[in-house]
Amino acid sequence: MSDAATLAKERLEIYRDIYRGNVPTRVPVSNPLALDAIIQYAGGNVAEIYWDMSKAESAFDKVCQDFPGDTCPGATRRYPSFYQLLGSKPFIMSSTGSMQHPEVTGMEVEDYDFFISNPYDCIIEKILPRLYTELEDPQLRGFALAKAFRAWSDEMAGTGAVRGKMTAKYGFPSISGGTTTAPFDFVADFFRSFSGISKDLRRCPEKVSAACEAITPILVKKGQLIVPAEMGMTMIPLHMAPYLRTKDAELHYFPTLQKQVEQLTECGINVQLFVEANYDRYLDHLYEMPEGTILRFEEGDPKVIKEKLGKKFILSGFYPISTLITGTKEQAVDKAKELIDILAPGGGYIFDFDKGVLNLVGNVVENLRAVLEYVRENGAYSEAERAGNKEIQPRPSKRKEIVSEIEANINSKYYTPWPEYKQKHPELYQGIDETIGPKISKYENAMFAYIISLCS
Repeated sequence: MSDAATLAKERLEIYRDIYRGNVPTRVPVSNPLALDAIIQYAGGNVAEIYWDMSKAESAFDKVCQDFPGDTCPGATRRYPSFYQLLGSKPFIMSSTGSMQHPEVTGMEVEDYDFFISNPYDCIIEKILPRLYTELEDPQLRGFALAKAFRAWSDEMAGTGAVRGKMTAKYGFPSISGGTTTAPFDFVADFFRSFSGISKDLRRCPEKVSAACEAITPILVKKGQLIVPAEMGMTMIPLHMAPYLRTKDAELHYFPTLQKQVEQLTECGINVQLFVEANYDRYLDHLYEMPEGTILRFEEGDPKVIKEKLGKKFILSGFYPISTLITGTKEQAVDKAKELIDILAPGGGYIFDFDKGVLNLVGNVVENLRAVLEYVRENGAYSEAERAGNKEIQPRPSKRKEIVSEIEANINSKYYTPWPEYKQKHPELYQGIDETIGPKISKYENAMFAYIISLCS
């Protein structure tokens, strides 16, 4: 077995222990460098590589060589090609080459009833044409969407190829990843905007809740992994709750989020909640999430959170990027030591940062390297600490039942599950459903994933 393969196996076992409640051999370390920072570190042109990921391999290679970590850094799903082809308002390229998200409104108050009754049709017919100018003309909409879908598919494949090479070369574990959005955030972010949803909570709160309920199954489906796997993880960033009144968050934000996380967990998926901003008011609500949920915190007192949530959940985050930027190397390493001393005991801890590193400003490069090296060298657990580990059992999964029910109830003229498609097409060659069905479903579900990704 090659050194890279051995390292990949070791790292996979570390994450398997973490995800299943055992104490691993050492604390796993996440590399926070985002694509922009990777390109900058290698001296590349950010805009050019966003437009042509085939030029990114050398940049990834340099970062993987120079910064230790247990995960391949730099994932992104926002490339300018397909946004440009659609005439995007939600995402545009800045003067520095980065992708930015201005506040937009794709849904009007009068659209709530349509959205509640049929969210997928409302997205396609009402919301997307407001967010993407090339979809305004019904006669040209199909051409624009087809070109952009092909661009999206190519970009995802190109990124996957680069990351696949890095995974094989540097011994990163093969862990399937997915993303979805909390239901309230989905309605707020691109559809009603921050100011719009705030008004809706005062004027029509019952419709806000109904809209969140309506979209929840679709967002559970969006959170499924392309290749179902025991070690897969789906990430959900949490945006709006800290900016809501507590009673509004309790009534409108957490009920559908809870349902969403529970169903994804029942599908056998490891769910990571990226807990953005300050959640001190909502720690009790986080405690109600399924056991083993990964909670990556941006803010908060790690001692309090470890005491309150550490026995039930996997904790991560907390390390402030600001310390990397402005601190000395000694201060940066001391902060890592402080967090390890608080959060590592008993396991259930992944070393990560409060946010991704987008720009190499200040002392980031030198301090980040020092911090990652320190954690790698000083995050080991003793045999005594691992003595209570249990034999890992396969996680039960209700994925097939949950997803089948969701697909059967999407009830949209723009989405046809395989059983319905088969009924509509008796001309299909008989006796090879196991060959035809997965292929038809593959493209149906790829378009579904793309449509929802354009809204989040």
